[in-house]
Amino acid sequence: MRKNVLITGGAKRIGAACAKLLHESGFNILLHYRSSESSARQLCDLLNDIRLDSAQTIKADLAVKAELLLLADYAKTAWGGIDALVNNASSFYPTGIGQVSEHDWDELIGSNLKAPFFLTQALIKELSARRGCVVNITDIHAERGLKGYPVYSIAKAGLVAMTRVMAKELGPDIRVNAVSPGAILWPEQDMSEAVKQEIVERIALKRSGAPEDIARAVRFLIKDADYITGQVIAVDGGRTLFC
Repeated sequence: MRKNVLITGGAKRIGAACAKLLHESGFNILLHYRSSESSARQLCDLLNDIRLDSAQTIKADLAVKAELLLLADYAKTAWGGIDALVNNASSFYPTGIGQVSEHDWDELIGSNLKAPFFLTQALIKELSARRGCVVNITDIHAERGLKGYPVYSIAKAGLVAMTRVMAKELGPDIRVNAVSPGAILWPEQDMSEAVKQEIVERIALKRSGAPEDIARAVRFLIKDADYITGQVIAVDGGRTLFC
């Protein structure tokens, strides 16, 4: 019987890379999206062309509790159940201290911490019954904070804490781990080449990574890590060695 995985924010970037690799490994993929409908449907069609009825899409605003719960309910029934949850959906933008609005706080904490918590909570019974797992996508800046991005950093630090405490709370039936990306994809906002080069110089491998590097770590934690829980794997080329 094929296993089924829900990937939030699965239409683009790291989420899409996870979807493709897990699908290649035999998983059925439930692609969540909020606004990237075209990208989600294109990816879904691609996966279903490879293997019939192996991918579905569902739209939900995870900031709206009712929509989040509808997403969870759908995941419980798609292909008969849910084996893995990848909490990937995330908002990322700068928030200067002294200028942080309540909207900024709610959006960044909501997408990076609140939504993963409540979605995981809503799927506990089904994941437990199938001895499933949760993989959270965090960030290396959860440990020390990224200057200019305090609310985002706080939210990701909370997600790391959630990973560890959920592993205690949900064991032995559900494993909970995280993947912590370093310089994988440059922000969609403008970033100068000089800043990019400065970042690369602080990476032991002297290069940025690719979404597929994160996807391989996610696949490992879902597929081949039966005795690993409560861990955060940094996929950063050694950048944290120099922080």
